[in-house]
Order: sequence, then C-alpha cells, then structure tokens
Amino acid sequence: MINLMPDEKIEPLGNNMEIVVSPSHTFGTDAILLANFASIRRKDVACDMGTGCGIIPLIWCKGETKEIHAVDIQPKAISQLEKSLEHNNIIGRIEPHNCDLRSIKDFLPAGTFDLVTMNPPYKPVGTGIESISQAERIARHEVTCTVDDATKAASQLLKYGGRFCMCHRPERLCDIIVSLRSFGLECKKIRFVAEREGKAPWLVLVEGKRGGKSGVTVMNNLIMKDEKGNPTPEFRSMFGDYMDGHQ
Repeated sequence: MINLMPDEKIEPLGNNMEIVVSPSHTFGTDAILLANFASIRRKDVACDMGTGCGIIPLIWCKGETKEIHAVDIQPKAISQLEKSLEHNNIIGRIEPHNCDLRSIKDFLPAGTFDLVTMNPPYKPVGTGIESISQAERIARHEVTCTVDDATKAASQLLKYGGRFCMCHRPERLCDIIVSLRSFGLECKKIRFVAEREGKAPWLVLVEGKRGGKSGVTVMNNLIMKDEKGNPTPEFRSMFGDYMDGHQ
C-alpha cells in the first residue's frame, strides 16, 4: 500500500493501470492526445519532459517499449510518479528524473533518444492571470521553460532521425516551427484538434525530426465530438476504457 499525501488520490487510467494525481499535478485531454500522436515504437528509447504526474510515460507503459525516462523540475511531481510506479508494480519500466530540462544534458546521455515529448506551459510570463500556487505557475506559465528551452533540450537528447513531439496552442505554431529549425529539428507533421467540425482548433500537435529534410505533412483535423456531442470514433479510440469510466 503506497503512502498518499492528503491532497493525492488514485485515478484509473484503464487497462488495469492507475495513476496518482493531485490538484498540483494532474492531467488533461491534451496530454493523452500527445501520447497518442507521438506513436511510440517498441524499440524506442523515449523521454517525456515536464512529465508532471507521469501520465504520458504511464500510457506508454501499456505497451512494450524498450526504455522510458520522465523528467520534471518539481519534486512533488516526481514523487507522485514514483508512487504510481510502485502502486502498479512497474518499478523499473520508467526512470524518473527530478531535474531542470535547461541542463538536461547533465542528467541524461545526449544524442541517444529516439523520441522526446513535451506538453509545455502554454502561457508566456506576464500574459493572462497567473496561477496562485508556484506549482501551477510552473505548469501553466513559461516560468522555468519556454518553447526554445523545450526545443533545445529535445535537440540535445535526440539521435539523428529522432523525433520531438509537442502540443501547444495554435497561436504559438509560428514560434514552434521557428524554434524547431533554429535547434536543428525540422517540422515534419502538424495536426490541429477541434472540439467539433467547423469550430476553430484549440490545440496543435507538432512533430519535429532531428536532421530531417524540409517538407511538412498537415494531417486532417482531429475532431473530438460529433454533431450530437458524442465522442467521435477516433477520439474515443485514443482514450480506450479510460473514457468509459469517466463519462
């Protein structure tokens, strides 16, 4: 039995996997969409930066993957992930690292990863109403991680041909593409996510490749709900039995 803090609880992920969440470190739809967009492969050496409660690595653990690392600057986030690993009896499947991605090459071997992902803070410092708690400020505002910080760290970790997948707000797409190229990553795939057909997208998923040639594929929009407000088959398939338990 794991020792939960008063603000922590266990939430089912489906497929007999559960996760420790708290108000400071939980997850949303964007993280699940990113985990699916990244399309991890069985032989991949992968790293999720800014992992929070570890939702993306835990989703990856539902399949067979060679090696998974998870990085976060906040000790509580890493503590929650470690509890999830113990609770699910999968210690050793994911290697947690409590470190600053701005100095990530001091903690993880450079040029050895096939896949790096990040669901970064969306809001630049000084924009919008900043969250009250320090944990929320770090998660939502670019206090300790800008787009350039994330892209630079990913470029340091990736081997030639390795992929970096990120989700962000559509209005930041130009910043992302410029940042990717400036750190030796070429934008190869873009997909927008909209709640319904005909609605403006609220999220963009981007894949960059280290050493990739120019040329990008813009995929069809991912639509979350049909005209009746029900999850579309594709959206439902990404959530599996997790969605069935949360409707």
